[in-house]
Amino acid sequence: MNDENINSHMTTQNEIITTRIFESDKETVFKMWSDSQYLAQWWGPKDFKNTFHQFEFKPGGVWSSTFHSPDGTDYENKNVFVEIIKNELIVFDHFTGHNFRITAVFEDKKGKTKLTWKMVFESAEEYKKVKSIVAEANEQNFDRLESLLKNKININN
Repeated sequence: MNDENINSHMTTQNEIITTRIFESDKETVFKMWSDSQYLAQWWGPKDFKNTFHQFEFKPGGVWSSTFHSPDGTDYENKNVFVEIIKNELIVFDHFTGHNFRITAVFEDKKGKTKLTWKMVFESAEEYKKVKSIVAEANEQNFDRLESLLKNKININN
């Protein structure tokens, strides 16, 4: 990985920002988020599996799922999409366990994609509870996404 692909975490009182440059065009990277068949394959920390119960990819749409951890613990998740701009932006609110908003921005970088993923927690207290695990979990998500992108050919259409 060269220097331009290095991941970064910047934190304030209640936000975590993770960025990475992927070796795929932004339409393909966006599709990995917007199509539940792909999203279920990479969403979540390393070694977790997903069951999607509902996935309505539109503003106001609900995304509910269960994370299945390697130790057998299940974690229910409910999200509601706030804003979607095709191939540019996805914003959604997470309402179970810890409340936060995720904003994912997709930028073209000469055929590659810079993905910036910002999590803003409801409060500084909420942020403090999870900051030690969230940054690493986000990196694991990006690792899983990167692996899937490398193994998929002709994802669009």
